[in-house]
Amino acid sequence: MRSNRYSRRQFTTQMLGGAITLGLSPSLWAQNPSVLEQEIDWFDVKEIGVEGKGWNNTKRYFDRLPAKAEGVVREPVWNLSRHSAGMCVRFVTDSPNLYVRYNLHLERLDMTHMPATGVSGLDLYGNDDEGRDRWVAVVRPDKQQMDTSIAKDLSPGSRRYTLYLPLYNGVDDLEIGILKGKSFTPMTPREEQPILFYGTSIMHGACASRPGMAFPAILGRRLRRPTINLGFSGNGRMEGEVADLLADLDPCAYVIDCLPNMNETTVSERTVPLVKKLREAHDNTPILLVEDRSFTNTSFFPKIKVHHQKSRAALKKAYAELSAAGISNLYYLDGDYLLGSDGEGATDGSHPNDLGMVRYADAYEPVLRAMLKQY
Repeated sequence: MRSNRYSRRQFTTQMLGGAITLGLSPSLWAQNPSVLEQEIDWFDVKEIGVEGKGWNNTKRYFDRLPAKAEGVVREPVWNLSRHSAGMCVRFVTDSPNLYVRYNLHLERLDMTHMPATGVSGLDLYGNDDEGRDRWVAVVRPDKQQMDTSIAKDLSPGSRRYTLYLPLYNGVDDLEIGILKGKSFTPMTPREEQPILFYGTSIMHGACASRPGMAFPAILGRRLRRPTINLGFSGNGRMEGEVADLLADLDPCAYVIDCLPNMNETTVSERTVPLVKKLREAHDNTPILLVEDRSFTNTSFFPKIKVHHQKSRAALKKAYAELSAAGISNLYYLDGDYLLGSDGEGATDGSHPNDLGMVRYADAYEPVLRAMLKQY
């Protein structure tokens, strides 16, 4: 898996600290900038494999939907599926320095309400001495082709790392680098059935400051389960074409959190067919229906409150109809307090900030634990 797939670009002068760490003098670095690169072994993530992919037959390796979905799902859904949200790669190494180089699919690195670290960054977690996954470092991308260290002078010892991929950008190529002579053990994607999350921009990851702070990723760490993130910003609408694709997969649980992109009419029309499609394909897999979050400024805007009430009433009615029809292992999560009750959980009233993402995970966690216990 050591990669020589493409010629290495010279590291920038920001990497001078890395040269000193390796025992190279500044003068030597000035004379031969490629010396540091010669001290690094590179590993191609495409050869290791990523978690968070539901399908292997994708058009690009880091796509979220299979190639067959192109021209079947609406174009916005297809375009958003090229984002790498929810994907991660796991590995074990004793290297004190870690490097990454990756090519982003889109030139746009950030958004008006979401930083480049969340949109296009790589987010590194490590297993600490107590066996917990703890944050280590994040790449702060400033160009479409990144070639940089992600962490240097790490504490001695071999440990497991998890590297989360960008939320609102795609990845064309990704490699991980370690110091020569150090060990590197790639961890293939776990074979446990994943939790499948289908939803909107909030599910997609807006507006987490880092990929690891998207609430499906938080829940994956807490529940020690692989996850699949099928959040489609502005386009999580319970459409039949997407339902067919969801039914292709065999997760340990389905989470359906689409109301922020729907109204009472579409909720009434599409919830029952979606759940029945999933239940026909998987007769016992738990399914969770989630209400839309309350905007953090709802008390100031009566129309928003009415919208919440109508869409939630439609979802409750669909849930009752499905339950009466004998659909088992069906769960329901209220939306009132997904963002908390103090108004501080969102960037713009709608999309969670990091605090809001933690609150989402807190609300989801007990329900998912109950679902998985029963499964």
